[in-house]
This record gives sequence, structure tokens and C-alpha cells, in this order.
Amino acid sequence: MRKTLLAGFTALIFLSGACTSPPTTSQTAPRTAAWRLSGHAMATAADKRAVDAALAAMNAGGSAVDAAIAAHAVLGLVEPQSSGLGGGGYMVVYDRKSNTTTVFDGRETAPMTATADYFTVNGKNLDFVSAILSGKSVGTPGAVALYKAAHEKFGKLPWGADFEAAIKLADDGFIVSPRLANSLSARYQSGPLGKNPATAAYFFPNGKALAAGDRRTNPEFAATLRAITKDGPGAFYSGAIAQNIVNAVHAGDIQGDLSLKDLAAYRILQKPAICGPFREYNICSAPPSSSGGVAMNQIMSLYDLISTASPDATLEANLRDFVLAEQLGYADRDHYVADPDAVTVPVADLLNPAYLKSRATSGFKPGDAPQPGDPGAVLHNKPIVDMWGRDTNTATPGTSHMSFVDFEGNAVSFTATVESGFGSQRWTNGFLLNNQLTDFTRPPTLGGKAVANAPGPGKRPRSSMSPTIVFDKAGDVFMVTGSPGGNSIVGYVAKTLAAVLDWGATAQEASAFPNIVARGPIVRVETSDATAGVNPNGKKWLSALTGAGFKTQEVSGEVSGLNLIVARKDHLEGGADPRREGVAIETVK
Repeated sequence: MRKTLLAGFTALIFLSGACTSPPTTSQTAPRTAAWRLSGHAMATAADKRAVDAALAAMNAGGSAVDAAIAAHAVLGLVEPQSSGLGGGGYMVVYDRKSNTTTVFDGRETAPMTATADYFTVNGKNLDFVSAILSGKSVGTPGAVALYKAAHEKFGKLPWGADFEAAIKLADDGFIVSPRLANSLSARYQSGPLGKNPATAAYFFPNGKALAAGDRRTNPEFAATLRAITKDGPGAFYSGAIAQNIVNAVHAGDIQGDLSLKDLAAYRILQKPAICGPFREYNICSAPPSSSGGVAMNQIMSLYDLISTASPDATLEANLRDFVLAEQLGYADRDHYVADPDAVTVPVADLLNPAYLKSRATSGFKPGDAPQPGDPGAVLHNKPIVDMWGRDTNTATPGTSHMSFVDFEGNAVSFTATVESGFGSQRWTNGFLLNNQLTDFTRPPTLGGKAVANAPGPGKRPRSSMSPTIVFDKAGDVFMVTGSPGGNSIVGYVAKTLAAVLDWGATAQEASAFPNIVARGPIVRVETSDATAGVNPNGKKWLSALTGAGFKTQEVSGEVSGLNLIVARKDHLEGGADPRREGVAIETVK
């Protein structure tokens, strides 16, 4: 199980162009040989109907990107509490032919009129609930533009074909799942979701919440997708749909600033993945404003460097090292990661081997309160830690993750969101609008200093979303992983990396293992959840970490939704989080 030191570790972080896999140079030769698992494909997502749509797309000759668009369009219909057309996300795409890994940043953006005190109303900073439900919470949705950008570069099916499954379900009606039904709690019925006429009629027909087994049509959603099929993103970001979005944002007591100009000006950012080595593997994830590229590589590198366990140590013995690495990674992520177009994010320095070694050998031990490090002081003798105020902004989860590998060995890791459950609870044209701007830090200053993640004009809020693809030593796809879960996503996804790459777990075991979230001095350890029941490892892990000296908290019902794929020697192995309704299905030509 353990242990390979990072001797000879070199800085293999790329910040421009598409990141190659493995990233030995900024560009490698295209691949010509067939993938060893050619003819095998897999999709895993939070609902079987989305997986079926993805598999149908790939069986029809579509790519992993076609599968991802088809799956997410369905999820926006059947799982509206988590993601949809009114939100955004990050899509990490590996194209085997060109041997490149590209990130499509579809994060929502603040209005151009937004200022650092955007959430200050009548002299007071809005509390979290008030901010969520206000029009100020809604950023320009990125999902539709993301679909188009990814499809233009890597799609194989006709554009409209990717929406056929979702349109049919919306027209014919989909069966309400237990998870959607259970999400429609009394607190939502007594809030805007149950009071606004359109959402009340959709989610609470005749005053009663949709129940599992009900059939629900959504002709507005179908019409929206048909318009997008015909006219592309222009149908969404201008014209009647755009005007309806603006009207919804400007409704209510606390209105937002989003305008038609903001919608028309929205652009997808195509970025390189941030890639780095972990033993014989190469981990690639999304760059800022996503946390994935920095956090996943920091945590896994620190995990190796911190290690005190022997090669034959038990899994419980390795948890100590993993939790220490997670605490240090979270502390740096919280402090430094934000929109790189608005502030300086020292990505290369945060992943520099000399800085990581200094973090690993700093004397940080179980029970200590983690603080951000200072790569400027370590590497350049120029401290930078105090350029920002400390930031531990909270976030609630309303997100979904999907993983795909197609018949040719291309892969997609796609995390999409509307932020909180049911987003801002504002509705138009058959979909809910996000409350993504509450991912900005409120208030915008802490300790008298501005925080990196403060609101700003056109700015993208920091995201915890960490869609990740892992490559083997031959440079082929080995693992595709990611999760919903708000700020806890970092811990959830890192757990799957450690579980598969070091602890010898299967994909399904990795998704089902207890979640450990070590953000700050208190380490949350999941011992049970409402869906899967008591986790047999949870109590054991809690005892091991408490005994190691950590300040622990026993929790139930973590909201992960891990969906991962591992490419074994002769098959694709899937893992779908038992805490949700997801499935992983392989198809073979």
C-alpha cells in the first residue's frame, strides 16, 4: 500500500495551452495507436435516465462530450435541485487523438455593476439565506455556452442530437424519483419555491409536493431546448429567454443587477488543466476559479511527503497522513484561490516542490489549527500571506457530477451546479436560476483586509468543484472522478484519489467509503447516512483519527455524489455514490 517518496519530483504544472497527459512537455505528439480498452465505454451520473442518454449518444457514434451534454440536459430536468440550464460548471475533457486535456470554464459571472459590497443592502451585509433568495445571488448562467464550446471542439453528433433524450422526457413526462420528492420539504414549500406561482404549480401542484412515482411534464423546458437546438446559445443569451431571466432576477424585495448586456457578453473560458504527478500517475483537474487543480495536487503530494506509515500499514494508519494533507490543502485553497482574471493566484508556487516540502515538514500535527502557508516567503523571500484577509466562506451544495469514457479512450469529468438546493428558487422557461454569487465571500473584508474571493464586476466566484482525470504511466486515462457537495467537494474527491491510487479500493468502494472533511481544526468523519445507513468503516475511522490526536466530529448524511470510473486492465470499473440515486454502466461494442 505505501510508500513512494517524491524524490526527483519536478514541477510539471502547465498554465497555458492544453495540458498534455502525462505533462512532460507543453505539447506531445498525437496518439495513433488504439486505446487498450477500445470498444469499451462507460457513463456514471446521479440518475439512470441521464446515464441512458449518455450511452445512447456514444452508441450512436458520439464522443464523451456528446455523452456529457446529453446526460446533463436530462439531469437539468429530472434533478433540478442540483444543476441545470440556469447554472454552470467545469468540464475537463481528454482527447486521446491529440493527447490533450482541456478545461471548459462555464462558471457563472457577476454583473458588470457588481462591487465588493454587492451583498450590502441598506448598510447591512445580507445573511446567507437572504442572500441566496435575493436576485443578487444570480450570476450569468454558463451551462448552455459550455455545451456549445465543448461540442464545437470535441462533439461528433449533430448539435441537436445531444438534446433529444431530454426533450422527449420533458414532452412525455418523467417519473419523479424518491430523491427529488424527498427534496421538496416543508421549508421549501413555505419559501419562495412554494410561493412563487410558477414554481408552486410545478413542484407543488394543487398545494401538494410532487411524490415519488408521479409523472411530471415540462413543456417550457422542452421549448427552451428546441430553441437552443435551432439557434444555439444565442437563443438563451438574447431574446425572449434572456429577457425572462432578467425579469426573474429583478423580481422580489431584493433585486439583482443582472442585465441583458451581462447575458450577451458571457463567454466560456477554455483553459489548460492543471496537472501534476502522484507516483506513477498524473492528476489533472480544473484551474482557478475552480479549486480542483490546486487542491487535488497539493493534497496528494503532501500526503506522500507527510507519510510516516510503513509500506504494510493498515488503512487506518494512513488516514492520519491523509487528514493532515487535507487540512493544509484546504487552508491554502481557502486563502489563495479565486478568479485569476481579477486577482493574482500563485498556482505554480503553491504546487512548487520546495514549497510543498516546507509545508510537509512544518511541524503541523494532529489537533493543530491549520493556517495558510506562504509560498512567497519560502520561494522568493517575499511574503504574500497577508495580501488577503483570511477566508472560510461557507457554501451549501446543489451540484451534480458526471464521468464518461467513450469507445476511443476519450474522457470527460463534468461537475455542474446551481449552488444551493434549487438554486435561488427563481424560475423561468422551465428551469431554475442559480444562486452562484453567494460563493463570493461575505463580507468582502476580514481583519481589515480584502479577501481574494470578494465580489467584483464580471468576476467568477471561487468554486470547490474539482472534476478530475487521472492518467497512468503510459499516459492513458486511468480514473475519472468528481463530486457535488459545496466546500466539502475537495475532501470527497481527494478521498477517491487516495482510495483508488493508494489504498487499493475499487471504484465502488471508493465512492462508498466514509467521507472525511478536514477543513479547519475540526475533522468531520461520516459514520452513517440516511440513504446507505451505518457505514461499517465510519466508527473505526473516527476512533483511529481521534486516537491520533485530531479534534473530530461524528457526522451523518454527508451530501457527496461521487461518480467515478477506473480503467482496469480489461474493463471499465464504475462507482456510483450510494448516498444518491446514481448508476455506472459499461457498454461494449
